[in-house]
Amino acid sequence: MVCFLFLSASAENCPLSCTCIRSTATVTCLDSPEIELPLVVSQWTHTLILRGNNVTTIPEGAFSKNGTELGLLTLLLTGNNVQVIEAYAFAGLPHLLHLDLSYNNLMVISAMAFGGLRELRYLYLNNTLAISGARQLSSALSSESLQSLQRLELSGNGLKAIPISRFDIFNLNALVLTNNSIEAIGKNNVSSLSEFKKIRLYLSQNPFKCSCELEPFYYWLKNGSQCPDSSRVLCAQPEARRGTPVEKLRREDVDCINPELEAVSYVFLGIVLALIGVVFLMVLYLNRGGIKRWLNNIREACRDQMEVYHYRYEQDSDPRLANVAV
Repeated sequence: MVCFLFLSASAENCPLSCTCIRSTATVTCLDSPEIELPLVVSQWTHTLILRGNNVTTIPEGAFSKNGTELGLLTLLLTGNNVQVIEAYAFAGLPHLLHLDLSYNNLMVISAMAFGGLRELRYLYLNNTLAISGARQLSSALSSESLQSLQRLELSGNGLKAIPISRFDIFNLNALVLTNNSIEAIGKNNVSSLSEFKKIRLYLSQNPFKCSCELEPFYYWLKNGSQCPDSSRVLCAQPEARRGTPVEKLRREDVDCINPELEAVSYVFLGIVLALIGVVFLMVLYLNRGGIKRWLNNIREACRDQMEVYHYRYEQDSDPRLANVAV
């Protein structure tokens, strides 16, 4: 009778088409078309695995019935064709540490999708973002609810830049951006990374464009130790440098003069010279009387000197005057 009651209770608390193992506090639901959200699981569940199900939308409070909080620590939602994550989708999971949403097709991510996950340590979003989802990711990651986040993985999403505007709202130790479409790391990102030295940034398998724009990142990579896979951060452009590790480039490969800055410099120089010319002309104009007197004095002095030379010439050319002088 006791065994029967135990089995009945287990069956009652276990979602349809799922496997529930209380000894490991794990509920697993694999490749089932019958899985729907919100999903009700037992209070004792610490690990929930949903994989290979057709769950296109994660609605608000998807894992919390009537606002009841669960002690869930790990939530794996890989390969479910998830396309939409609504605001506060994970509400009621205040103790969640691991969240894996990899290998989905996220098109819509609410800015508050991760709202309430104040203890989340690990967030995996590998190979899961559609183009529209990638554009919305930055807003979703700006939530201050992710204050405890230590590791963020975003591999294989076609990202062209680091989707984090502020590092101070996280507790990040590792940011994985491998196998994306990043061509350069901007100066602002380099400055932020230099400030938060404990962050390890993984960047291999990105098509870096090794030109002037890469200069700040080049020096950060070459002189720092925050990129563990730096030896596999390679140039994709230009063709002459394809396959060359960024940290092995020569200084002259990235120390380029900005053409716009050079043009501005020439314009500025022209303006300065023009101002000097104007000032010089103004000085001449304001002192025209004194300059005229000065020129007259010079002319008179030159005339007197020429008369002396002329007189001496006449003496030297007339022998009679020369004898008289003797």
